[in-house]
Amino acid sequence: MPNEDWRGRLLGSTRGQVVALLRRSAQTVSDLAGQLGLSDNAVRLHLSGLERDGLVEPHGTRREWTGKPAVLYRATPEAETLFPKPYAQVLDHLLTVLEERSAAGELEALLREVGTRLGAAGQPVVGCRRERFEHAARVLTALGGLAEVQEFEGDVLLQGYSCPLGAVASAHPELCLLAESLVAALVGEPVQEQCDRGARPHCAFRPAALASEAAEV
Repeated sequence: MPNEDWRGRLLGSTRGQVVALLRRSAQTVSDLAGQLGLSDNAVRLHLSGLERDGLVEPHGTRREWTGKPAVLYRATPEAETLFPKPYAQVLDHLLTVLEERSAAGELEALLREVGTRLGAAGQPVVGCRRERFEHAARVLTALGGLAEVQEFEGDVLLQGYSCPLGAVASAHPELCLLAESLVAALVGEPVQEQCDRGARPHCAFRPAALASEAAEV
């Protein structure tokens, strides 16, 4: 996994150590230098790069023993994305427990409700079908899905190239119902998911009416 490798290299580097320390509390250059065994200038160089990358930021000042104010630095919210998050594992276990404890149809209804609520939060737009589907593509991309609208059999297809739930969807295909309801809420009409839950999961959605017509032909 290239992203995981990149994060691992960064967190294992001196800059990663700086971020880890600033994640705990705001600190000055001299604070960091003392803990890392580096010169103040070396720490400033690392901080400059990390600030440019949006991972650390100034956060007030503190008077040093010299009497001069020193800038305090802290990790930004964006820096939190560098650290492991067990979202997929938690979601996997949560769905397993819900499957075991839910009566037939209850989990499906629950997932559809979650998708509908997410869609409502995405502020659906009014316009032609293509405009509404393009809005849905932007929302899915903002959620990490990377989607675009394509021409398909004289109408539109919302094609995703990456699934933010892909790590779990293969074992729990019912998650696609959540995505289906999300897109339906965003475009203001029923859609039918045509997702690929293979080795590289990705989503696809088309208007339900058109999908039904195609199935009848």
